[in-house]
Amino acid sequence: MSELFTDIPKIRYEGPASKNALAFKFYDADRIVHGKPMREHLPFAMAWWHNLCNAGKDMFGDPTADKSFGAEKNTMAHAKAKVDAGFEFMLKTGIRYFCFHDIDLVPEADDINETNRRLDEITDYMLEKMKTRDIACLWGTANMFGNPRFMNGAASSNSAEVFCFAAAQVKKALELTVKLGGRGYVFWGGREGYETLLNTDMKFEQDNIARLMRMAVNYGRSIGFKGDFYIEPKPKEPMKHQYDYDAATAIGFLRANGLDQDFKLNIEANHATLAGHSFQHDLRVSRINGMLGSIDANQGDLLLGWDTDEFPFDVYEATMCMYEVLQSDGLTGGFNFDAKSRRASYTYEDMFESFILGMDTFALGLIKAAALIEDGRIDAFVQERYASYKDGIGARIAKGEATLEECATRAMAAKAPALPGSGKQEYLESVVNSVLFG
Repeated sequence: MSELFTDIPKIRYEGPASKNALAFKFYDADRIVHGKPMREHLPFAMAWWHNLCNAGKDMFGDPTADKSFGAEKNTMAHAKAKVDAGFEFMLKTGIRYFCFHDIDLVPEADDINETNRRLDEITDYMLEKMKTRDIACLWGTANMFGNPRFMNGAASSNSAEVFCFAAAQVKKALELTVKLGGRGYVFWGGREGYETLLNTDMKFEQDNIARLMRMAVNYGRSIGFKGDFYIEPKPKEPMKHQYDYDAATAIGFLRANGLDQDFKLNIEANHATLAGHSFQHDLRVSRINGMLGSIDANQGDLLLGWDTDEFPFDVYEATMCMYEVLQSDGLTGGFNFDAKSRRASYTYEDMFESFILGMDTFALGLIKAAALIEDGRIDAFVQERYASYKDGIGARIAKGEATLEECATRAMAAKAPALPGSGKQEYLESVVNSVLFG
C-alpha cells in the first residue's frame, strides 16, 4: 500500500524550545536517564482499538473522524488497511509496540469459526510486516464485553454457553498473542460484575472468573506463552460494580485463587481515579506487592464521572507514575496509550499530535522522577520518619520479635508517648515543585 499519511513526516526530537507541532519536545529515545536509554524506560504501545478503530462516536453523536483508511468498513480489506495505517503510524512516531482486542483486528462474523479464519488471515498479514520492522506486540486480549451475549458478563455470565464462547475467544486471542510474540495477555472484565445483588450469586461468579483464568494460564503455558497475564482493574462502567474494583481488590482475588504467580496488574490511570484513588496509589499498591506489570497511559477528567480516556498531559501525575516505575526497576509490560483524541480533534494530524503529547508527557515525567530520586530529599525524609523502628523496641516490632505484653509494658511505663515527628507534607510538596519547575 502507498503512504497514507503523506503530509506527516517522521516525528523527531527537536527539544523543549521547538515550536514544531510535529516534533518531540522531551521524548529523546536515545537520552540516558537513570542509567538506561529513554526508549527502554518507556516501551510505548499503540492501542489498536482507539487509534485505528475509534472514530469519535459517542452516546450523543455520530463519528467525526474518518478511520476507513481508504477501504470499505467491516471488510477484510478494511482490516488490512488498518494494519497498513497502524504500521506506518508506528514507524513515523517511533512507537515499537501495539496492543489489540481480537475484534479490533477483523470484523466479527456470525460464526466464531469464520471470525477465527479472518483472525488467522490478518495476523499472517501483520507478521509479514513485522519481519522487516522493529515493531512487536506488547499484549493481546479478547473483547468479551461488546457483543450482546455478554450482557451479564463473560466468565461471570449465568449462561454456561456464554462461558464456553468466552473461553473460545480467550483461547484464540492467546494463540494470536503467542503468534505475534506478545509480552503479556490482559483480562479486562468489562462486564464481570453486577447491577443488583438481588439476582446475583457473587461467590459463584467470582469462582467462575478464576476458573476461566486458570484455564487460560494452563493453555497459554502449554502453547509456549512465557509472558505475564494481567488483570486491568476498574471499579465501574459498564457494570455498576465490577469485581476487579482496584489494585488491592484484584491482588486479593489473585492470591485467594492461587493465580498470583502467573498474573500481575495492568494499571490504567483513568480507572484508578474512577475508583477514588490517585494513579500513583494503585501503582504503589501494585509495586509493593510485586504485582506491577504494565500501564495504560491516559488520564480522566475529574469533573466528569466516566472513563474519558484522554491523552495524558498532566506532568505531575506522569512524574509520580514514573517515580513508582523507577522504584520498581521497570515493567514486564509497557505503556499502552489507551487514549483517544478528543471528538473535535478528528484529522490524521490530530492523531500524531495526540501521541506526541502523551509521549512527551511521560518522557518529561521520567526526567523529573529521576531527578526526584537523585535529589534524595523525599526518600531520605521517609527513611528518617520511621527511624524509631531501627533499634530498640521498634526494631523488635519490625522483626516480628516483640510480644503484645512487651509493648503494653513499655507503654504503661512511659504513660503517654510524645507526638510523632512532623509529616512535613507542605515541605515535601515544595520539594516536588522545586524539582519540577525550579
